[in-house]
Amino acid sequence: MTDLNHPIFARFYPRLDAASAKAGGEAHRAELLAGASGRVLEVGAGYGANFAHYPPEVTEVVALEPEPRLRARAGRLGAGAPVPVTVRPGMAEDLDAGDASFDVVVASLVLCSVRDPVRVLGEMRRVLKPGGELRYYEHVRGRTPGKVRFQRYADVVWPFFAGGCHVSRPTDAWIARSGFTVRDERHFEFPASGANPASPHVIGIATRDRPEASGEGGAPA
Repeated sequence: MTDLNHPIFARFYPRLDAASAKAGGEAHRAELLAGASGRVLEVGAGYGANFAHYPPEVTEVVALEPEPRLRARAGRLGAGAPVPVTVRPGMAEDLDAGDASFDVVVASLVLCSVRDPVRVLGEMRRVLKPGGELRYYEHVRGRTPGKVRFQRYADVVWPFFAGGCHVSRPTDAWIARSGFTVRDERHFEFPASGANPASPHVIGIATRDRPEASGEGGAPA
């Protein structure tokens, strides 16, 4: 399966993201991709919001998006991107890419919605060259008991309205335990108001451990 249909979410997400971009999301995407180079795989590219931010050192972007309406929009944006972009269907849990075939993998607001995030991280690690970079911009589990409780209550209904998104996942912890070395990471609230269960965010760069340095991956409780 390479398609995942979320017609309502696909219709409204670009509008919501445009508002987010004006509030600071655009700067976050630029921060995520600054200094990237070589061949890049972007997993869950959505409608292509990252494409404009790829620096000229990137030689190619292969962008996977399983939602057909978002993928069509991404294809149009990819045609005008500053670097070569190819948009394809594809599921994050089973990446259609060879082992060690990319210099960079980009995960941008996608690990919250995949069905098996630990398996996805394993696939991302597989397709990265040893020493290659996983660049991630995600909302994550909060750092206080009250916030986590709020997020768990929200997750009862949130995924139905947000394309399968879960707000309480400890994605940053999973990355650190999936054969990656976290090189740089910044936690922040966006939006700053704590009234949004999806406000805890992280931007980071993790490198794929070389074979002699890798350990067992897994999902913490």
